[in-house]
Amino acid sequence: MVPDVSTGSDTRGLIAYLFGPGRRDEHTDSHIVAAWDMAGAPDPGRDPAATYTQLAKRLDHHVDLRTRELGGKKPPQHVWHCPVRTAPGDRYLTDTEWAEVARRIVHATGIAPEGDEKACRWIAVRHADDHIHIMATTVRADGRRPRTHHDGQRAQAECRKIEAEFGLRRLKSGDLTAPRTPTGAERAKAERQGQTVTARHWLREQAYAVAAAVRTEADYFTVLQSLGIKVKTRLGPETGDVIGYSLAAPGDTNATGEPVWYGGSKLAPDLSINRLRERLPDQKVADHPRYVADPADPWRHTTTAIHAARTVLDSGDDAAAQGHLAAFGDALYNIASATTGPHRAELRAAAMAFNRARRSATRADHQAATALRKAAKELAYASNEPGGLAIALLFATAHLARAAAKWHEQRGHAQQAAAAEEALRHLQAGYQQAATPVLADLTRRAPRAATARRFEQDVRAALPDHADRILSDPTWTALTTTLAHAETAGHNPRRLLGEVGAQRELDSAEHPAEVLNWRITAQPNRRTQVARSRSTISGTSSMPATPHPPATPVAMRPEEYGRHR
Repeated sequence: MVPDVSTGSDTRGLIAYLFGPGRRDEHTDSHIVAAWDMAGAPDPGRDPAATYTQLAKRLDHHVDLRTRELGGKKPPQHVWHCPVRTAPGDRYLTDTEWAEVARRIVHATGIAPEGDEKACRWIAVRHADDHIHIMATTVRADGRRPRTHHDGQRAQAECRKIEAEFGLRRLKSGDLTAPRTPTGAERAKAERQGQTVTARHWLREQAYAVAAAVRTEADYFTVLQSLGIKVKTRLGPETGDVIGYSLAAPGDTNATGEPVWYGGSKLAPDLSINRLRERLPDQKVADHPRYVADPADPWRHTTTAIHAARTVLDSGDDAAAQGHLAAFGDALYNIASATTGPHRAELRAAAMAFNRARRSATRADHQAATALRKAAKELAYASNEPGGLAIALLFATAHLARAAAKWHEQRGHAQQAAAAEEALRHLQAGYQQAATPVLADLTRRAPRAATARRFEQDVRAALPDHADRILSDPTWTALTTTLAHAETAGHNPRRLLGEVGAQRELDSAEHPAEVLNWRITAQPNRRTQVARSRSTISGTSSMPATPHPPATPVAMRPEEYGRHR
């Protein structure tokens, strides 16, 4: 059951909407199911003699009284509105049950405490099977305003109790860090225009993806504009610095043809200018081009940083953990943008799902996650996807998403835990799509039996407590191929197995050989490192450096994410 509290100032306008046909003729049998006084509340839905004006006057009686007392100044935002909707799949509620829901909501929120004869006047209107609208004028009979502090949270808490008592689907409680949901009007507009998502949702995803890839605040606005998104900044009156911004989707206009603007914080709490600056310092990037000696480095660095983030979640430092979850949210966008193949859609879905898990009421220490964020941003400029190393990164992301779900669950962050679980499902699906053919190929190219027996001895010597499970794992043969590659790259297999096996415990791993396979895949080529070190000492390079492209990151190309129109 979902309540959605808001305020306004147009009593009659809201009444006309509640009893009218709706924006798409979706309202049927509009009528009052509960009110401050059922005998004194005219019902335009059931009483032919009742009018919108009569009902508005009855509701606004005490507002008018208060207005006279204040010398003609009507209190601002004096109309309180709270739609309450059952979840999809919930049973049908009768008018009597909805009336009880309404009375409990106005009591819990302070609009009309039970037994308070001087409480605000209110009505609950039903015009569909699955929801009601509670409307009140927030001036009491004694002229005072009601105590509605944290009314949204109190309505949520009461709905959780109602769900349990009425046998309805138990939804997750929020913590005021969720983004605003699209309004009914926004959804209807998207449907009319043939769009699958609303402009608000589309803009939010573009903003997240751009923020994940760019390095500065200036780049953030530049890339957004390159996507056709209109950007409007608000400047401070004294300093002239940017103190806020709004975005408008291409072609999204109102009735007068003006762009429909959405403030950054209205898209999501962590897209406000202040929250962005915490992870996008407004500093100039060095003018000289950025180089990477090995194109695989961004993938390897991100994998290492994600493994480190997993350790932070277990450290007990909640601020640092929250900072790493925010950085992980950025990383998922950049991993998806740098990935090729059919599993890319799953990675994008994972990034979007994890947005709800990237923030909570715990204030994030973004500086603690600098290494992960820096490594992930390199992926926005990566020029290729290095096969097994990319799958090793994907394998690591799934484990971190699972750890994130557990971290949130332990702290009572129900919505965030559910979002992390959803992201995990997408990551697992993407991993299976990408890894299955690669593991099959590794198995097909297994080394000779003598080499495999030698690796078996290495496993028993390096990881004696896990050896039997590793050797019976269906992916053991694939691991022998990976060990052979590592040996060719200059690693000692026995020493390497001991090192990667100690990174994290293997007891909980369902397929320990698979875990070891991707941990070893993520290790750098020792022979290449030695050659690179020698060339540096001699002042020459054994391989050409690869510059990052200075253009817009690949993740942000309009054709990759789709235009609103």
